[in-house]
Amino acid sequence: MAKQSIVETVTPLIAPIVTAAGLQLVDVEYVKEGKNWYLRVYVDKQGGIDVEEIAKVSDPISTALDGLSPDPFPDTYVLEVSSPGAERPLKTAADLQQAVGDYIHISLYEPVDGQKVFEGTLQTLTDKELTLLTKVKTRRIPRTFARDAIAHARLAIEF
Repeated sequence: MAKQSIVETVTPLIAPIVTAAGLQLVDVEYVKEGKNWYLRVYVDKQGGIDVEEIAKVSDPISTALDGLSPDPFPDTYVLEVSSPGAERPLKTAADLQQAVGDYIHISLYEPVDGQKVFEGTLQTLTDKELTLLTKVKTRRIPRTFARDAIAHARLAIEF
């Protein structure tokens, strides 16, 4: 089974477990690093998450995955359930909406003014575009980007 279809198969199984624990499913990825395969489940909640909350969903997720038949995993894998960290990805419209007012990093499909990467405070968000307040030397300049031009977005740490 392809990596993407494994994620598509296990996500609907994992999501209700995470939701029932009062957490948000941020992302699921199935990746190979070195000789090992990892199924990474990223969970979070407003205000952050602690180790106890991660542990509370880790065992039920593992049990549910062990019960899948047929087993969608072609190889043995390591299950990792964790917080997405300070620079969590912003994958959905709800993620972006929640990030209004936060400092974010975006990567574009095509360069704008010779640049594909921008960081700034997410000021406004509509269905079609978003506006970042970007730093240019000592000034802050609003820049608007079409949402469909954005390849990736994540929270960022401002220095």
